[in-house]
Amino acid sequence: MVEMTDNAPGGKMAEEDAGEGHHHGVPFAEAFRVWLRISALSFGGPAGQIALMHRIIVDEKRWIGEHRFLHALNYCMLLPGPEAQQLAIYIGWLMHRTVGGLVAGLLFVLPGFLSILCLSYVYAAYGNVGIVAGLFFGLKAAVLAVVVQAVIRIGGRALKNRVMVGIAAAAFIAIFFLHVPFPLIVLAAGIAGFLGGRFGLSAFRTGGGHKAGSGPVLSDAESALGEGIPAHARPNLAWSLRISAVLLALWLAPLAALYATFGADNVFTEIGLFFSKMAVVTFGGAYAVLAYVAQEAVQHFGWLKPGEMLDGLGMAETTPGPLIMVVQFVGFMGAYRDPGALNPMLAATLAAILTSWVTFVPCFLWIFLGAPFIEKLRGNIALAGAMSAITAAVVGVILNLAIWFALHTLFAEVATVHLGGLRLDIPVLQSAVPAAMALSAAAAIAIFRFKASVIATLLASAAAGMIWTLAVN
Repeated sequence: MVEMTDNAPGGKMAEEDAGEGHHHGVPFAEAFRVWLRISALSFGGPAGQIALMHRIIVDEKRWIGEHRFLHALNYCMLLPGPEAQQLAIYIGWLMHRTVGGLVAGLLFVLPGFLSILCLSYVYAAYGNVGIVAGLFFGLKAAVLAVVVQAVIRIGGRALKNRVMVGIAAAAFIAIFFLHVPFPLIVLAAGIAGFLGGRFGLSAFRTGGGHKAGSGPVLSDAESALGEGIPAHARPNLAWSLRISAVLLALWLAPLAALYATFGADNVFTEIGLFFSKMAVVTFGGAYAVLAYVAQEAVQHFGWLKPGEMLDGLGMAETTPGPLIMVVQFVGFMGAYRDPGALNPMLAATLAAILTSWVTFVPCFLWIFLGAPFIEKLRGNIALAGAMSAITAAVVGVILNLAIWFALHTLFAEVATVHLGGLRLDIPVLQSAVPAAMALSAAAAIAIFRFKASVIATLLASAAAGMIWTLAVN
């Protein structure tokens, strides 16, 4: 097992991770329950999931401080793959070493994997059944309100001053109007923040002028973990290389076996190789690569029919876990339609497992390899400035995603208008969906006015969506 190789400084093996905790005093059993709770509530995409983790881990449990949370988040934002899951791995590793990271990361994706797998069975067997479509319709409308709430919470935490607000605005303009690639936005913000921190500008200091958003900021010193670096989190190149070798083997060995056994043209080999490539280039979250995945899945591989990608995205948006889990549905349908000698449902299930495996195993690799070195740099002023600027830029990107989501939820048609070098998505007003608007408004009132829980709001909206669909059909 990977955790048995944890010989980080401090001389403790990973078996102690499951004991009564380290100096922070948080037992592993309590951490397991907290990560299980987070996994069950992780709706609303990365913005909602990060806000949820912040509320529980920083505000409620007080495990780590505000600055440490943002430092870890900034690193995860730089990585390919789902940043919310990687943040869970990072914090789980900080608190309870390798086994803590493994448990936090696995629990974060497990409910979503099981939910999408069940929905994929229904989709493949029954197609677009009215009551199922109504459930998706109601959930999607409610998730829009959840995402808006998350943007407000994250923005309140990350936009500390006018400079950070300006960076977020510039990032939004760049991606919404100019369609600048996300990696370039991150690079530009990182360079600006690095230089600002290097020259000592107060606007780029992590702690300066920070908005609490919902109460006082928890300092690292006041948190359970404290402001020091735990012994196991100090850089240890030998340990990093060992665990990286294990994770690389877990990621690539199944691909090599499929290629050697079935050849390059087998559907399982194609799925494994294609989504392994996606795991390396998915900067900026799921939306950054969905268009490419949809194009390849429909036109090149023939795994999906036109329009089915949006059905899969609806599953991912309305179930717990990262939005990138939509690729699980793509792999499922690909093998379902090309099962070879296997039963179609069995082939689809195996493909869903394979797709999820090659998508999420690399996330553990990025964190366990780099997190100890990033922790060591937590006090580096220039790096802190770069990461603060990147976080501000990402707020603008998330706002862009929220608007994209609203356009495609509240309107059936969206037109693209070109104004010189600008490209703007405009809703076709005649295609407005009044029922979606009403459900979204009701969900927003429930969340913002009456402080209803996310789960209660989602369940009520799902029920309303099913009732509405049955009534009109």
